[in-house]
Amino acid sequence: MDLATAADELYGLAPEEFTAARTRLAAEAKRDGDPVLAKQVTALRRPTVSAWAVNHLVRASPPELDDLLDLGERLRSAWEAGEPVAGLDQRRAGLVTALMRTASALAASAGRPLREPAAREAEDTLYAATMDPVVSDEVRAGHLSRPRRHVGFAPAAPARAPEPRQEKKTPAKAPRPSAEDRRTREEDRRAREEERRRRRREERARAAEAEADAAAEALAEWSAERDEARRECAEVTEEAGRLRERLRETLARQESLTRRLETAEREHTRAERRAAEARRQAQEARDLV
Repeated sequence: MDLATAADELYGLAPEEFTAARTRLAAEAKRDGDPVLAKQVTALRRPTVSAWAVNHLVRASPPELDDLLDLGERLRSAWEAGEPVAGLDQRRAGLVTALMRTASALAASAGRPLREPAAREAEDTLYAATMDPVVSDEVRAGHLSRPRRHVGFAPAAPARAPEPRQEKKTPAKAPRPSAEDRRTREEDRRAREEERRRRRREERARAAEAEADAAAEALAEWSAERDEARRECAEVTEEAGRLRERLRETLARQESLTRRLETAEREHTRAERRAAEARRQAQEARDLV
């Protein structure tokens, strides 16, 4: 067993089955003499419902998933080259919609229908996979433990591209801007600056939400770990109580048998002396006869 094999097994399970299976695989790695692998397996985090839904979708291998991830590569290249992305973005939206229908159906068939928050996180993860090659690789592997979200400017807004060209045409018509024009440009500049600040605030808010989601996931994971540890500790404590009781009984029996042995040894010694004395007296009697 290696880490990839263990991860494939664990992230193919339902979230509630994850912790017990992880404990089992870590114990197997220890028995096999691989403490490093055991530690790596233990470090794998239990998936959230949305992450499980995407992993489950990956294992179903719908053709739209490969189409989406390949489209993401073309979308990123077009965006970096400054090429139009409207058509690619439209195609992306259609693929994500189709994949979410499949993911919802698969989750419902598995007895875990996707609620609105989890469905939204799963959709965000699919969109993030088209924007971030790292997320794309994570989705392909099907080892997600938490949802992913792309924080930054997405190539899904080509309408913003013409704005700089429109702004450049304005000064050409008025080489000598009037006070009103200057005031308008200043207001536009302030508006753009405020828009940039607003976007930065939104990005920070999204990053904070992602951190909060990760913290909530860690809390759920450690809560499950704590509950399992409590259960096992209670079982061991109960077993220790039984063993202590048996030990007390055994020690009491040992003490009783020790006293019995001491009495037997003492009486045996006395009996030996009496037997020797009786034999001596009998011999003397025979001698007299």
